[in-house]
Amino acid sequence: MIEDIRPRAPHPSRSAKAVVGEPVAVTAVMFRDGHDPITGRVLLYAEGRTDPVAVAPLEPLGNDEWTATVVASEIGPHRLEVQGHTVRFGMAGELHGFDDAVDLTPSDPVRLWVDRERALFGAWYELFPRSLGGFRGTAERVPALAAMGFDVLYVPPIHPIGRTFRKGPNNSLEAGPGDPGSPWAIGSKEGGHTAIHPELGTEDDLVHLIAELRANGMELALDYALQCSPDHPWVGEHPEWFHHRPDGTIACAENPPKIYQDIYPLNFWPDRERDREAMWSACKAVLDHWISFGVRIFRVDNPHTKPVAFWEWVISEVQAEHPDVLFLAEAFTRPHVMARLAEAGFSQSYTYFTWRTEQHGEEGIWAYMEELAHSPRTDYMRPNFWPNTPDILSGPLRNGPPSAFALRLVLAATLSPSYGLYSGYELYENQPASETNEEYLDSEKYQIRLRDFDQPGSLVPLITAVNRIRRYHPALRRLRSIRFFPTTNPQIIAYAKTSDDGSDRVLVVVNLDPYGAQEAIIHLDLTALRLPTAGSYVVYDELAGETYTWAGGDAYVRLDPTQRVAHLFSLNLGSERQ
Repeated sequence: MIEDIRPRAPHPSRSAKAVVGEPVAVTAVMFRDGHDPITGRVLLYAEGRTDPVAVAPLEPLGNDEWTATVVASEIGPHRLEVQGHTVRFGMAGELHGFDDAVDLTPSDPVRLWVDRERALFGAWYELFPRSLGGFRGTAERVPALAAMGFDVLYVPPIHPIGRTFRKGPNNSLEAGPGDPGSPWAIGSKEGGHTAIHPELGTEDDLVHLIAELRANGMELALDYALQCSPDHPWVGEHPEWFHHRPDGTIACAENPPKIYQDIYPLNFWPDRERDREAMWSACKAVLDHWISFGVRIFRVDNPHTKPVAFWEWVISEVQAEHPDVLFLAEAFTRPHVMARLAEAGFSQSYTYFTWRTEQHGEEGIWAYMEELAHSPRTDYMRPNFWPNTPDILSGPLRNGPPSAFALRLVLAATLSPSYGLYSGYELYENQPASETNEEYLDSEKYQIRLRDFDQPGSLVPLITAVNRIRRYHPALRRLRSIRFFPTTNPQIIAYAKTSDDGSDRVLVVVNLDPYGAQEAIIHLDLTALRLPTAGSYVVYDELAGETYTWAGGDAYVRLDPTQRVAHLFSLNLGSERQ
């Protein structure tokens, strides 16, 4: 009997996820009747190959539970198979004689999709190209972003913006002649989803931006927003692709309590099958168009307002042709919906990190990370932590001091292997639209924002240091190794991560209070951290460049947010760097 294999997706037709070079810990329940000893192994197959690309023996964990680790070396679809058999007297050969087994039993295959590493690890930066003068101005900003350690530049929709019902500053219903409108109101007489807004530049300017990013070790993520302004060519050419009111007019988009008068949502289930096929094909053609420019990452706007069936179809179609393409789901929605979208094929997902500000409780950071890193959902759902977005200014950032931005940066960048910042974060932009509205005052979604990125006292030095530390430490490239440690003060949170081979260990300690100094005793598990249980040991603070000598499992820390909000300790003895 071979049961309860992990990793796996809830539906057998969908895939668990891994990345190239990431050890995949396979577990299974395996047993047989009677008392004869059994053994087993795990085989990893790449699609289209009959010989396994990896084989690993199962080791017993007790209670009929077994585990093995395999590693994939190429991207694309794979399958896992667990095999077991009874160990008979006289069996010879590697792995207890699988070739000679008379009762070799294979499990049903488990699907595994293997991505490139950027699906798991990366630092994102979001900006509006129009605030920098278009693609050419954005390209001039790229070296500074690369110097800060960012891997991905994400930009909102780059398409022409409609005039009908165009929004004005702060989402006002009337726009002046010079108001640029929201980039998410896609489409005008200049074109739709495969066109570029004339004020951003030309296709050659976009090619130049992509080349500049590559030259600086970065890549571009485009927004994929399947919605139209009333002026989009599809509205006149294919009215059957939209929702209609009883009076025959097309309905605008709503996300209660928000109403988007300048946006028409697509109807993914039109009455006629041929209309659905045509519309879905047109939506895929949009991706194909930008992929032809070299774009390999798409941030998908509001995927939970479109059918899961569509995402299962379009993502599988695209990745069958381009397995290196990644999709980030902007799914700020209910937990089960978010998880189902991840299972449908999204490479990453936005999360509730923005609203997780306390250490303890059902909605605290500790409990949330246990769910993301150690529950069955971690088999197929990857988080991307964003302290802020153009839509969301929340928690301690609202009218918050610089220390609030510093501590949320450290948390996002060390809790999750992937994280992102929206432009202006480094300048401590902190004014909400109102006491109850989580959006920014004078939101860049509706107007151009000019910023002085060279002003003194910004968060750039800390961002640069944190991203440098993330790249240096393999432990921070992983999610599932995170382990939390109790502290005597709920305002002090402590957690550690370990690299795949256990040689790299990082301990993170953060003051969650942006206003006052906090101190605590951290109760460390020395055995889990591979630290000596007797005598002293050395820890090195990568942020401050300071070395501390500790002894025993209880460590005292004090963090004053006016000076520092966190420690990032390297626990690798003898690896202190000056």
